[in-house]
Amino acid sequence: MDSGNLTWAIVASALVVFMAPGIAFFYGGMVRAKSVVSMMMLSFGAMGLVGVLWVIYGFNMATLTDTDAGGFPGFQFAGNPFTENFALAGYDTATLIGATYGATFAVATTALISGAIADRARFGSWMIFAGIWATIVYFPVAGWVWGSGGWIYDLGEIFGFSASTIDYAGGTAVHINSAAAALALALVLGRRVGFAKGVHRPHNVPLVLLGVAILWFGWFGFNAGAEGTLGLLGPENDTVGRIIVNTFVAGAAAILGWVVVEKIKDGKATSVGAGSGAIAGLVAITPACATLDPIWAIVLGVIAGAACCLAIELKYKLGFDDSLDVVGLHGIGGFLGCWYLGFFAQGTGLFMGGNYEQLVLQVVASVAVALYSFVVTYGVGLGIEKTIGFRVKNEDEVAGLDTAVHGEEAYALI
Repeated sequence: MDSGNLTWAIVASALVVFMAPGIAFFYGGMVRAKSVVSMMMLSFGAMGLVGVLWVIYGFNMATLTDTDAGGFPGFQFAGNPFTENFALAGYDTATLIGATYGATFAVATTALISGAIADRARFGSWMIFAGIWATIVYFPVAGWVWGSGGWIYDLGEIFGFSASTIDYAGGTAVHINSAAAALALALVLGRRVGFAKGVHRPHNVPLVLLGVAILWFGWFGFNAGAEGTLGLLGPENDTVGRIIVNTFVAGAAAILGWVVVEKIKDGKATSVGAGSGAIAGLVAITPACATLDPIWAIVLGVIAGAACCLAIELKYKLGFDDSLDVVGLHGIGGFLGCWYLGFFAQGTGLFMGGNYEQLVLQVVASVAVALYSFVVTYGVGLGIEKTIGFRVKNEDEVAGLDTAVHGEEAYALI
């Protein structure tokens, strides 16, 4: 890796590190004023624990090779975490930076889940869950999707297709994975006290928009960072331009899609809606950023913004309390981005000179990750709830988690 790529790899890693505080701000502004500290601590707690676990053994679990399969190519659970490179010992500089970049993805994915259980989760129980979930869900799924020898990575070869599964920056491994886990935890913990449409509103809209701005800023490292950190940057750097413009324009187009639908549906276009639309577009473009022409990125953004705006209403109709719409934004947006590639991926999409193969691969990969994440998360969450308890007492929820759980107030007005 030359000095330019090395520098970009460091910068991209720093950008994605910044996304975890961005999630904290985005989620923190969405909850009640009495639960801001608690909400933000779920993100920072995940950063501390998952970041350490990734360095100790997570990177080795997620870095698969064809020799890890043990006679069953493509279907191994994960790489051996207890190799001679345990805790990143013995790796060269480029690999260490790449490992750091991977850690930021693990942290962000875990932090995203917390939005579904806002206002009602115990911090200690969340930390136990985060450590277990990262170990048995995120680390192996990252290996399946991005590791040479991972079954999703090799799915096209397994099916005998000419196409390969596309998930450039985490539509399955990050967004669908976290959304499926969020839905499972929301079901385990149950509804908030007084759950109903219009009851729980963002307490600090500027804080929400600050979180959106930080996330959009970091997303350029999230999507384009792999070009440098994984050594993919070619001599002409021809892919980076497409990734950058698609990341920008999909988020921008999704704002338009969201606010138009919101205006038609509710009579007003809101700033929180615009921010949520940007996130929806960024989620959708994540797996597709390197393999779409910009015009199709715009179309995807508009569709994602409109669809996610409608999807967040499902929790009221179906009766599950996904507090901050992780399923509606990251689940629906993630599936849209993955499946959209089956139609519009350059050269392999059904409408772009390819055939049905790309769509089959995208559907199988995304559904498999969602099912695995949901089932395992439900089991882990239920186990924690039935043993040490995951949900706070109702009186603490009503009073606010900040003082009850952390002994702090977000706004100490004297």
